[in-house]
Amino acid sequence: MAAVMGLIFWLGIIPFCIGLIPANFTEPDKRSPGFVLLAGYFVMWAIYGLFTIPAVLWVQYNNFRKASVWFMAAAILCAVCGILLWYRNHQKGNPGLVFGCKANDNSVSFAEKIRTMSWEERIEWLLFLVILGFQLYQAAVCTSFDGDDAYYVTESLIAQEAGVMYRILPYKGGSTGLDVRHALAVFPMWVAFVAVGSGLHATIVSHLVMPLLLIPLTYLLYFQIGKILFSDKRVSLPVFMIVMGLFQIFGNVSIYTNETFFLTRTWQGKSVAGSLVIPAFFWLFLLIYGGKKRDRRADMGLWILLVCVNMTAGICSSIAVFLVSILLALTAFVLMIVERDFKVLLKLGAACIPNLVYMGIYVVMAYSYLWR
Repeated sequence: MAAVMGLIFWLGIIPFCIGLIPANFTEPDKRSPGFVLLAGYFVMWAIYGLFTIPAVLWVQYNNFRKASVWFMAAAILCAVCGILLWYRNHQKGNPGLVFGCKANDNSVSFAEKIRTMSWEERIEWLLFLVILGFQLYQAAVCTSFDGDDAYYVTESLIAQEAGVMYRILPYKGGSTGLDVRHALAVFPMWVAFVAVGSGLHATIVSHLVMPLLLIPLTYLLYFQIGKILFSDKRVSLPVFMIVMGLFQIFGNVSIYTNETFFLTRTWQGKSVAGSLVIPAFFWLFLLIYGGKKRDRRADMGLWILLVCVNMTAGICSSIAVFLVSILLALTAFVLMIVERDFKVLLKLGAACIPNLVYMGIYVVMAYSYLWR
């Protein structure tokens, strides 16, 4: 029971409350519970990297325990701030959360939406839920063990048991220096933090809790993307979700495809980068540039999220930082031409500042390693 309560607190309550912060600076009609939860996770992961990466680099003893205390305090503080911002909006009569179709039409409840659905749409959504349930069942009962578990899951377990990050060699158990390739990708350390917060073994968290969390979270992101793409065609949204679910099931044509990583290596940072982080950029681009121009305050929350997604890429995989930087550069160039506005290049370039800092640290570490 204590483990379940710990998981609910750190994987549900805390990220949702943190997500209220960027939602406060976003247009009211975007403040759906799904938006808030996704935003909370990206902000929470960014905060985790902000405290953990310096601890990996400059704290040698008990760096995991110290970083966990710092992150715990920061996360709870941000969650309280999110609640206060939501309360302020509520006192002013502004919607802190929107459950209806529009910000000024909260009378349309979730139950009302289901009641007004056609039978075809209900069957389509039921089919998608069956696909999602099948994937979750397979992930929980037929869990996949990969050779990389000898490194990633063991690193999470070492952090949980010994309280240190990347200071003990997972293959032999002896002390070691920082591994340039993995030291900045601290997603396994976040898995260890969840294990400590819930009291579960890090292996159980990796192979059971993470798939049951990250698979629905990824489909929630696809749902948010589909709402934008098919905003004028309501029936197309469940079809889009069914197609995405089938892609994931039948995408195992190689051990290197994103679908294979998504379902068989869900707990690894590179899987999260490919399945969740990179699609999040397209989601934010659609929100920022997909509709009419908005005032600066309404867009601020989306720009905060864009920076946090960049930082999340860093804690997932070092190569992901390079890939998303190229993606942002190409997108900025195209949008600059389409929007006929040079400021687009400056804005997206400013959002890449965390990436430049990250790659600078990586280059310094690699250079020092080569010349030792």
